[in-house]
Amino acid sequence: MISPALAQAAGGLVPPAAVAPESTQQVIGYPSLFLLVLIGALVPVVPTGALVSSAAVVAFHRSAPFSMALVFATASLAAFLGDVALYWLGRRGMTSRNGSRWLEAIRDRAPEERLAQAQEKLADHRVAVLVLSRLVPAGRLPVMLACLVARWPLRRFVRGNLPACLAWAATYQLIGVLGGSLFPEPWEGVLAAVVLTVLISVAPSLWRRVRRTPAG
Repeated sequence: MISPALAQAAGGLVPPAAVAPESTQQVIGYPSLFLLVLIGALVPVVPTGALVSSAAVVAFHRSAPFSMALVFATASLAAFLGDVALYWLGRRGMTSRNGSRWLEAIRDRAPEERLAQAQEKLADHRVAVLVLSRLVPAGRLPVMLACLVARWPLRRFVRGNLPACLAWAATYQLIGVLGGSLFPEPWEGVLAAVVLTVLISVAPSLWRRVRRTPAG
């Protein structure tokens, strides 16, 4: 890739298109990250944590200013809007006679045992539980359903969810930075960040299975 400095030294003989692939990647990358995290918040099958960590690795290796700040702002805003939209749809399902597919989707991913734990913690710690739920793998939806069952108004949920999304984005961005700092090539850091986020996401479920397995 020809640097802008070399292009300038060449007296403008190099066309602008030859020196702007990085800016093109930024124009495509940030909207894509926003859209994928937003979809992942609404439909919890997209590994949004791995996406944020991977984007942070690329930003870490990129010399462009404010790349890390843009990744953080994009991820946290998308997660916040997705959570608020899902909660609003869930509230509509709670008041509807036939419910809604969004509410059923939340219930399907919030087993009774996890829901009971979330309700107990929500009664004791209230808004602070929302922040922790975003950081604990598979903890977001049980707590969100507990808020719906408790009839939390949307405004109250928003106040608790904003710091939760900021903490979530910062945590997974830090994972990406650690992965990017350990390896010289961006793809190596991305691979390390993805593996680490996957391990973090599956560790709680594996631990619960181990505890339920009878000894001997």
